[in-house]
Amino acid sequence: MHSPHSLLIWVVFIIFFFSLNFPSLSHPFSPETNNSNNNNITLFGDAFFRNNSISLTQELAACLSSSPSSSSSSSIYGVGGAFYATPIRFIDSESNATASFSSAFSFSISPSPLCSSGDGIAFLVAPNADSFSSSKGHIGLPRPAFDVQDSFFAVEYDTSFDPLLGDINGNHVGIDVNTVVSVTSVDVVSRGVDLKSGKAIRTWIEYRNAMKMIRVWVGYSPVRPPNPVLVARIDLSDLLKESMYVGFSGSNGQGSALHVVEKWRFKTFQSSLVPMDTVEEGDCFICSPEESGTDINHDSFFRGKKMKVGEMVLGLGGLTAFVFSILAIVSVISFITIKKRRLLAKTRMERVASRIQMNRVPTRLSLEEIKSATMGFDRKRIVGEGASATVYKGSLPHGEVAVKRFQRVNGIDCLRNPFTTEFATMVSCLRHKNLIQLQGWCCEGSELVLVYEYMSNGSLDKILHKKTNSAIVLSWKQRLNIVLGVASALAYLHEECERQIIHRDVKTCNIMLDAEFNARLGDFGLAEVYDHSSLTRNATIPAGTMGYLAPEYVYSGVPNTKTDVYSFGVVALELVSGRRPVDEHGTSVVDWAWDLWQKGKLIEAADLRLKGKVSEEEMGRMLVVGLACVHPNPVKRPSVKEAERILKGEDPLPMLPLRKPKLRLRPVLPDYSEETPSYDAERASPDDPPFLTPRSNFS
Repeated sequence: MHSPHSLLIWVVFIIFFFSLNFPSLSHPFSPETNNSNNNNITLFGDAFFRNNSISLTQELAACLSSSPSSSSSSSIYGVGGAFYATPIRFIDSESNATASFSSAFSFSISPSPLCSSGDGIAFLVAPNADSFSSSKGHIGLPRPAFDVQDSFFAVEYDTSFDPLLGDINGNHVGIDVNTVVSVTSVDVVSRGVDLKSGKAIRTWIEYRNAMKMIRVWVGYSPVRPPNPVLVARIDLSDLLKESMYVGFSGSNGQGSALHVVEKWRFKTFQSSLVPMDTVEEGDCFICSPEESGTDINHDSFFRGKKMKVGEMVLGLGGLTAFVFSILAIVSVISFITIKKRRLLAKTRMERVASRIQMNRVPTRLSLEEIKSATMGFDRKRIVGEGASATVYKGSLPHGEVAVKRFQRVNGIDCLRNPFTTEFATMVSCLRHKNLIQLQGWCCEGSELVLVYEYMSNGSLDKILHKKTNSAIVLSWKQRLNIVLGVASALAYLHEECERQIIHRDVKTCNIMLDAEFNARLGDFGLAEVYDHSSLTRNATIPAGTMGYLAPEYVYSGVPNTKTDVYSFGVVALELVSGRRPVDEHGTSVVDWAWDLWQKGKLIEAADLRLKGKVSEEEMGRMLVVGLACVHPNPVKRPSVKEAERILKGEDPLPMLPLRKPKLRLRPVLPDYSEETPSYDAERASPDDPPFLTPRSNFS
């Protein structure tokens, strides 16, 4: 992908199908991968055969300091491709049935020590490969105004970051349909895979036509992981033509890296056919089903309405076997990607908007505009500072704004940092009255900046805990309105967004107040995004602020909606009591409130500054909801939407235990476990060691 300072040319290495027109593989065949005249695989641009594998790019002698001109050849900025020449039949002309397919291949991306990483690798399915060879779009994919016959499907393994194209970071996997802006993408670093590590990475791609579902797995093991990193419901039946081309491509952009494909399988199948799970070490470059060790359905899909399967393997360990007969004449097609001229910002943003289904995309601002708005980042205009960013009060022609200036982390294409996470999350679907709205952004030089609407009353933390010179004391009505606003925002993130968003850092510092003291939840630098259908989630490094962290999350590192519910409960207790999440003696507001509940004195938790100007019924309801949300057992916690209904008096109060329950956490989370670990809080033996919310030693 392309950014102002880093040319992103997507890499597409097209995988081949054996033609379904031929009855069997009967002719022995063994291609020579070190021969440029190979009749089956044609290499283009910088691609070359290397140690029984294919390298799509070459290491550059020197790093590029500026973008190459649009007339430059591929060799200037490292574009290479390897293609199979014969198109593959995806649709039966008689029955009009569409094939399902799966592919598995191994690749590695090894950046040069002194240069930034290249652009990545992509897998492509397209009806007319010739039209891509002259494309001036990203990674050789056509520009937005392409003809319908140039429609395509691609899976990108992207190692460059371009926020203009909706990239979430410089180390992600995405699915592209007819545009370089991904329909959906996922950060793979948080799932334990570094695309730039130089290690052999295995990936599996599967399309099930009956379910209209695409799934992608990524890992280091030759055995397919149990859970895909990416799942998308996309109907490819309109995109897939009767004959399509498949293959790979790679590019370096302004970086330098070797993009190597080491081995590969591909097959079509009935939707009921079990897909391949592994790429064997001894697989050859192109081999028959008998040699591959994979069960193949040999009935003809086009004659008997069953799909005949062609299979190919690209072997790193060497070409070892003669191939018995060809089901399809293997062909290779190439395309050379030339630098794409910069599109107008408006055109780019419209492309992003069409993919992420937004009503409006934030405006890109120049660094000059940002500096002018903040008077050169004048320290007198600082209104907030955090671990990853400093917030300045700024002035733009349309009014006052909050300018969030991020600390730069290892260059613009860093793997995962608060700027990329927050930007990607905010441009997803976040249009809600209780969320801070992103109005603009800047990514120029060494500066990473997000521009938000300005909240005149600052953060809830500063007002509630008297960190300003203001004499404002929040009334009970304002406090109740704030907690209801935060609940509404979290319910939107958890249940109403197209994809589920776990905030992971809900706290009073991240709740801003507008001129009417309405709550606006912000700071999505730690947010995690999941498909609603996701049943299992990988452990992450626990992130957030002590005092707000759910105990099971600290223990397991697996975030879910109940993680945010716990933090919300702490905020509710803070609002009622006026106490900090952890006081100067190390006692948490959670343990303090449970202690009052056990003694039957919960009403004494009321903030003394309210001076009796409070509805005891409403206050008692908020305290009980707060305690229910911080229940040590996440299974016992309500959802945020349930908590919101209880606060409004629409649902009855939950039943709480007489004292804070002790909780025993199982130490190991098996791969097949649900997103929430198993808990034995109710049946725990008195002798079992409990896991309690810490009373001290917070950090």
